[in-house]
This record gives sequence, C-alpha cells and structure tokens, in this order.
Amino acid sequence: MALNDKTDGRRAPSQVLPSQATTLFRSLEALSVAGVGIAVFLFYVHSDILVFFSEGYLIAVATAMLMYHVLSKWVGAYDRITQLGDPAHTARALGAWMVTFAILLAVAFLLKISSYYSRVYAVGWFTGTSAILLVLRIGFGRWLVKRAEHGQLAFRTVIVGLGTEARELADVMREKQDHELRFLGFIDDGGSTSSTDSGNVEPLGGLDHLIRMIRGGQVDQVVIALPGSTEDRFRHLLYQLSVTPVRVCVLPFPPLQVIRDGNLLQVSGIPMVEVLRTPMSGGQLTLKWLEDRILGSLLLLFVAPLMLLIAAAIKLDSPGSVFFKQKRQGYNNSLIEVWKFRSMYENMTDADCVQQTTRNDPRVTRVGRFLRQTSLDELPQLFNVLDGTMSLVGPRPHALETKAEGVLFEDVVDRYAARHRVKPGITGFAQVMGWRGETDSTAKIKGRVECDLYYIEHWSLWLDFWIMAKTIWVILKGENAY
Repeated sequence: MALNDKTDGRRAPSQVLPSQATTLFRSLEALSVAGVGIAVFLFYVHSDILVFFSEGYLIAVATAMLMYHVLSKWVGAYDRITQLGDPAHTARALGAWMVTFAILLAVAFLLKISSYYSRVYAVGWFTGTSAILLVLRIGFGRWLVKRAEHGQLAFRTVIVGLGTEARELADVMREKQDHELRFLGFIDDGGSTSSTDSGNVEPLGGLDHLIRMIRGGQVDQVVIALPGSTEDRFRHLLYQLSVTPVRVCVLPFPPLQVIRDGNLLQVSGIPMVEVLRTPMSGGQLTLKWLEDRILGSLLLLFVAPLMLLIAAAIKLDSPGSVFFKQKRQGYNNSLIEVWKFRSMYENMTDADCVQQTTRNDPRVTRVGRFLRQTSLDELPQLFNVLDGTMSLVGPRPHALETKAEGVLFEDVVDRYAARHRVKPGITGFAQVMGWRGETDSTAKIKGRVECDLYYIEHWSLWLDFWIMAKTIWVILKGENAY
C-alpha cells in the first residue's frame, strides 16, 4: 500500500534529490558573488574585461567566492534545502557574506593594499551581492518549497518490514510532513513477520519487487525496520541491496557487527545508521557531470578531424558501416547502446560478444586491428558521454553475453552488478591497473571487478584525472589490446 504518495512513484524528468538541489544552489550563490564583483568592475572601474583579469581585482573576487562557498556551508545556510528562504537561513547566508567581506578588508588593510581598490567598487560589490543573495533566497526558496509540496524534491523512501516498528516509523514520517522525504510504502522481506504483527498492512511487494523499483529509478532510499533479526538475515538483505545505487539506513537495533561501520544520521528526525550510501552524491555528482560535459565536449572538438579520417579509412578498407553499436549494461543495470568504430568485417560482427576478440582474430580488419591496439575505436563513445549514458572514467561496460571460461561474468563474481552503481566509462581504473584487453579467465574478471569497486568507493576528481593521464601511457605501450 503506497502511503502519502501523490504519483505512481516514477521519477518525473524534472525531479532532483535534496542533495543535488543543495549543490546547485550553493554553486549559484558562489557564482553570484563573483558575478556581481565582475559586473560592478565593468560598470564603474573599467569597461574592458581583460583589465579585470590583469589587475588585482581578479584575486579579490576569486578569494571571496571560495571563502563564501566554505563559510556559508559552515554556518548552516543550507541545512534544509526546503527552508532556504526562511529568515534564519537567509540571515546565516548574509552573515557569511559579511564575514567574508570583513576578512577581505582586514587582509587588504594589513597588507597595506586597501588604497589600490576603489572604495565605491567595494561598497557597490558588497551591497549588490547582499541584494542578490536576498533575492535568490526568497525567490529560489519559494520555488523549491512548491516543488517539494508536489513531491518533486524528496528522497522517495520505502520501509523494509511489516512489524510494529515499521508501522510506527511510517506514522512518524507522515506526521512530520517532511518535504524532503516521500514515503512510498512497505516491503515484505520474506521474514517471519506474522499477519498479526503486520497489522494487515498490504506491502508493495517483496525484495525482488524492491530491486525492480530501484532499477526502474523509483526509489532513492531504503529504511530497514526489522527488530530482532539475526545477523545472517541482515547480512543477506544488505548483500542484495549493495549492488543498487540507493542509500540504505537501518533503525539502530540490528546486531552491532552489521552496522559498526555505518554513519549516524537522522531521517525525519529519527536517529538511524546509514550502512550503504549512494556513490557520488551531492557535490560529487555535480563535479562528475561538469567533468563529463566540459572535458567531453573539448575532447570531441579536438579529435573530430581524426574521427573523420578514421571513418574514411574504415570505408576504404572494407564495405559496411563506419560505426558499430552494441547493447551493454549501464548505470543501475539499464541497457545502453555503446558507440564504437567498426573494427570487424561487417558480416562477422558479434553484437552480443559471444566470442571475445583474441590475438590475430581473423574477424578484425586491417584498420580495425590498428584502431583496437590504439583504442581509437572507442572515440565515438564521446557521444555516449555527452548524451549522459556514459562517463569519461568509470567501470568499462561489458556486452551482455560476455563470458570467462564459458561462464557469464555475473555468475563468476558475486558483486558483479555493483559495478553498475555508477555510469560506465570510456576508460577506467581496472584498465590502467593491468586489466585491459581480453577477459578470458575467472581470475581476470575478478581482478577487474575488484578494481571497479575500489574506484566507486574511492572516487575523486583527482583520481579521474590520474586515470585519464595514465590511460595515455597504457595506450602508448599497446599491451593486451587486439
């Protein structure tokens, strides 16, 4: 039974999570600090933007932007995304800006460089930014509240369990009327809960149904409410959910061995333990998105002439299409269509990868052999990056029927599906750590998956840059590519 659910649970195209909205608004405010500083300079000091970049004003504006970005978070100006326009949160934001500006003035005074800057500029920048922050807080804050009231800005949450604790937890969620949480219903874990204990609650379905809901993009958060359960039962449940890209929390009553590494948090004011977190959330998602869009666009522009030459070489070498598209598993186990330059003879292409490519494979064309050795056949995947189905860096997507020693990859490694908690990449940590090329043994696929899971758990922007830089070296060495 879906409770307090205004729609069918499917995420609307415009729906975002509170953490994503927070990151967006923080970035918008920081950019406003810089934008007003530049605008006042062009209006009053000098109309040539190049002068701004060559003078000390650039340092002051960049410092203020970064300082406000940190201070506003520190004072709690974004604690509740649906309360951005409240007087308390607005006061914190304006206070952070005042402190930022005061620090800049103090530093300029101590360094005896205050006379270098225009006083009119300083007053205009301070008052202009204060006004913009106030307008953003009131306008954007109201807009967010309206979206939240329509269920478009919330963690869509299900409760695993049908007992008294689960029902009481659902009652609290409804009574709190928390716009950042949207309760969808209960899930029957298949345990020993009796019909009496369950209070005749009709669940949405079992664990298999929950996994399907998650795969369908309908659930953001799972709360486990199963008091008195054994450690093995909890481990089994967490194991099944560990391959999905959702946050998992539990009420703090299961065996301590299961939750000892979890993080304490509150859901609708209720203390819980976060045992599985969404990979790359909030600011990390924004950084990853910017990395893919900006670097992906620049790379595509840079290699476009080369891609035209490759396309011509493919057409001259053998009859058939230039591109080869293959169904592979992407983010959240969804099927995506991956683009590549065709490297095999048209009548020998293997869309399902029933047989992996081997050294001196007769199916590979002359041009195709060079493309595969240099990984230039992967360049069209930049289109996948720009359309959002892939990233520049991530676990490499595998074809659906790829096998190692005659066994499907997902049957070789228990947590194989956990690779799909993030978008697949053109290159990845496994590829630069020696697992590039044919995966013809169970040891190789286990090594690759181990690297993929390490990447997901330790992601950072610098790790992506390191992987991209090392990818160039790996390609130049030309090992294990055929």
